Amino acid sequence: MNETDLKKLVEDLIQQPHESEWVEFKQNFHSPEEIGERISALSNSACILNKEFGYLIET
Repeated sequence: MNETDLKKLVEDLIQQPHESEWVEFKQNFHSPEEIGERISALSNSACILNKEFGYLIET
């Protein structure tokens, strides 16, 4: 994915009306474990919902 595509993806994701099972917006992570737990949960949810990816966006 090139930089232009990445910017477009992030713009599309932030246009979502709210977080979902496969998209989360977070700030101030406290530990690598918390990040890992979030990524795992997003990945599992994306799989269940037949989404190719889950997204964790730091705001």
